[in-house]
Amino acid sequence: MDRPRIDEILPRADGSRYALVMIAAKRARQINNYYHSLGEGTIGMEQLTPPLVSTRSTNLLTIALEEIADGKLEFQRAE
Repeated sequence: MDRPRIDEILPRADGSRYALVMIAAKRARQINNYYHSLGEGTIGMEQLTPPLVSTRSTNLLTIALEEIADGKLEFQRAE
């Protein structure tokens, strides 16, 4: 899956485009921190989650959206 379609992943964020963007951006930052930690050799200091899907993409946001499309991430709206 190279580019998940918005209509496929929008229901996973309660139908809110804003929530989808926020979830994907936060996860992309987490993936970036993981890769950055690998380069510095500090992966043992924090618990960072590697990408949860196998992909050919190097774009962090695309990886995050693929994780959402595959159901690897769960979203809970704060009350």
